Amino acid sequence: MTELSPADVSRVALLSRIELQPAEIEQYQKSLNAVLEYVSVLAQVKTDHVQPMVQAVEMTNCLREDVVTESLSTADALKNAPVSDGQYFLVPAVLNH
Repeated sequence: MTELSPADVSRVALLSRIELQPAEIEQYQKSLNAVLEYVSVLAQVKTDHVQPMVQAVEMTNCLREDVVTESLSTADALKNAPVSDGQYFLVPAVLNH
């Protein structure tokens, strides 16, 4: 198994936009190498006889009944809006026309 070097950990941190101190790089190097070691152990497990599954626990229709109810009024919906014109939420423009 290939182990991660401090440079590898620094690269992952950069890609993750996480700033790590030198001591943290060493700590994460040990942690990530332990995870990779465990994954390599799991990769050795024979799973040919195991059926693929979507979830570990069988579930059927765990959603509530779809019932029509009264909607919020415009005034209630806009009550906590930072900025509105009384009918719509007002937000900064994101496209230049």
